Order: sequence, then C-alpha cells, then structure tokens
Amino acid sequence: MNVSIIIRCFNEGKHIGKLLEGIQQQESRHEIEVITVDSGSTDNTLEIARFYNSKIISITPEEFSFGYALNVGCEAATGDILLFASAHVYPVYTNWIDEIVKPFENGRVALVYGRQIGNSLTKYSEHQLFKKWFPLESDYNQAYPFCNNANCAIRKELWELQKYDEILTGLEDLDWAKKIQAKGYRIAYNSNAVIVHIHEETPARIFNRYRREAIALKQIFPDEHFSFLDFIKLFISNTFSDYYHSVLEGKFLSNLYDIPMFRFNQFRGTYKGYRQDQFVSKSLRNRFYYPNSFVKHTDTKEQKKNLIDYQTTD
Repeated sequence: MNVSIIIRCFNEGKHIGKLLEGIQQQESRHEIEVITVDSGSTDNTLEIARFYNSKIISITPEEFSFGYALNVGCEAATGDILLFASAHVYPVYTNWIDEIVKPFENGRVALVYGRQIGNSLTKYSEHQLFKKWFPLESDYNQAYPFCNNANCAIRKELWELQKYDEILTGLEDLDWAKKIQAKGYRIAYNSNAVIVHIHEETPARIFNRYRREAIALKQIFPDEHFSFLDFIKLFISNTFSDYYHSVLEGKFLSNLYDIPMFRFNQFRGTYKGYRQDQFVSKSLRNRFYYPNSFVKHTDTKEQKKNLIDYQTTD
C-alpha cells in the first residue's frame, strides 16, 4: 500500500521536527509521502517541513477548520491509505506506520487508530485519560465510533465517498467514524502503533479545547446532555481518582495543583460547550482555533528492537 501522512499545523516549530524525524526513521515496507497542511504559521514550521521534503499546502487562518484542513490534505494525497498525525506527536517505534496500516488487511476495516501516551510535559490527568482511551489491548472490530486523528488512518477510497465535516468545531474524526461504521465498515484500534502526544496547554486552552469539542459532540449526538450536576459530579470523582492514583505512584505533591486545575477546566469547558447555541459564528470558531490571536508502560522484546533512539529526550 502507498501511505500519505497528513499533518495539520500552525506554529508547530517546537515539535514538528521530532515527528518528521520519526517518520524518516521508519522501517516500512510501504511507499510514504508526507503532506503538511499549514494554516498561517509565523514561526519556523515551514522551514522545518521543507528540510524534511514534506509537500506543503497553505491555507489561511480564516479558512481553517479541522475538517477543512484534513479534506485539503486528503485531496492532495496520492496514497491508498491516509495517515493523520498531529504536528505535536512523534512515533515511539520504527514500525509505527506498518502497525497502523496492518489492520487494513481486512477489507472491511475503514479506519485504524493507534495508542497515545504522554511524556514529562503531559499533565497527570491527561496521562490518566490516555490510559483510559488508549489501552494496551488492541481491538480490530471496535463496537463504538471512538477514534482520534492525532494518530489515525483511513482508506482514501472511503474518504472520497465521505469527506470530513468542515463545520464542526472538533471531533471531526468521531463524526467520520460514526458515519462510516453505520455503513457497515469496521473501526480498528492497534495498541502497537504508538505515538507520544504532547499538550503544553494553559488552563484557558484546556477549557477551550473541551468547550469546542462539547459543541461538536452535541451536534454529532444531539440526544446527549451534560448538566451542571454532571459537571460537579465528574469534577469531584475524577479529581479524587487522580489524587488516589498519584498517591500510589508517589506523584501526589508534584500534581497537587495541576490535577484539579485540569479537571475543572475539562468539565467546565464541556458544560459551557453543551450550553452553547448550535450555531457557531466564524469569529467564535477563530477564537477556538487561534485563542491567542496568532501569537510507564512495558515494552515487548519486539518493540524494544524497534524503539526510536530519541524516545527519552522529552
């Protein structure tokens, strides 16, 4: 199979080089092309992308939505498989591409997503989310439409039949998965396709992320609800759970503030998003996307053999 890796980015000079270097180190039996869809970077993102011979497609910040940027990249791709990676992720092993492509050997598999883990910059609560959302066990016929485009691949022929929603303020991946699964196709999760996902977010950005995702979730699943009582209950229960596990891991004091900060903004953002009107103005969407106005897991023997040498350099 030919694989097109599509990277959406905006001012990702700090991280994108590590991803592109990781792609270059892949030991893959597939033909690879890399496409960078940039939405107005003002740092050295594009210089780094050119250095690694990535094909660059530029869109304006005003045009950007997650779905639109993906559709632009997919349109330009020549691969049979479209592999999506956030600009602030990097692969852990040199067989990442082959692992995420492997489930496509079954012709009914439409989408494959891989495991995500954090690094030393990741908030403790997000480490807990990664463990919950991306377990160690693979599932090649997942019953529900969860996935994540930070580390995900689809068949181009199916994208041509079903493009990404360009209006949603997030969760375009979940929306696509839900629709394609309803057509009788499978969603697969391969835990061996591992990336490190780096989020360096302020409290405001955490709030913003979960708010816009909640707006999208309400559109995708209109019967879902999230009340103020849900906000309070989930904030308390998740904060307590994180504190409990942090005590067991000897990380309580170092995360005393960050745990409630993250969980409060996660669920406050979700609550606010559910209260948002269905219509999202262009200016509000721009605030979601550009809020600053431009400015321990055990490796198998086989995995250790494929370990990329910079894994521990966070």
